[in-house]
Amino acid sequence: MTETNQKADLLKYLQDARDALLWKLDGLSEYDIRRPLTSTGTNLLGLIKHVTAVELGYFGDTFGRPFFTDGPPPAWYGMNAEYNADMWATAEESREQVVGLYRQAWQHSDATFAALPLDALGHVPWWPEHRSAVTLSHVFVRVLSDTQRHAGHADILREQLDGSTGYVRGNENMPPGGEEWWQEYREQLEGAARAAQGE
Repeated sequence: MTETNQKADLLKYLQDARDALLWKLDGLSEYDIRRPLTSTGTNLLGLIKHVTAVELGYFGDTFGRPFFTDGPPPAWYGMNAEYNADMWATAEESREQVVGLYRQAWQHSDATFAALPLDALGHVPWWPEHRSAVTLSHVFVRVLSDTQRHAGHADILREQLDGSTGYVRGNENMPPGGEEWWQEYREQLEGAARAAQGE
């Protein structure tokens, strides 16, 4: 397999995760995309903002290709940001702004990926010095893993909000069946859990 083919494979799976994350916002109110849905505050728009920071940091700063070059970066970005500042959107940050910046981050990341070989060396400024040297290949796998993980979080959050499920637009990857089928399925799982507990 050529490096070009390897890059194409990696980028396809990353783009699937990117698209899935944005799809989970479709049709939801401003409140629902922002409200905390777990005890640690996880929310849909915050996941988008977070993966934006991840891409800009790993594909930008790590390889000497910073995104924010016209003045200082936003307060939520970088090593001096408050804890979890990239995990939620303020009322002043619109959905369009957050999503738009994510799409710009894709372009910036993709340009880095296209310009450098997989064995290109970078330096992660926020990691300890003894392990901060990385290759583009290592960073790509890390970002892909992180983005897919957060896409899974978004799957669960969206299902909690309105019952919507699916992998990516056009490929839901869910068994066919209506509410009655799913109710029977849940009851089967509940029965197995109780049996395992000895009830």
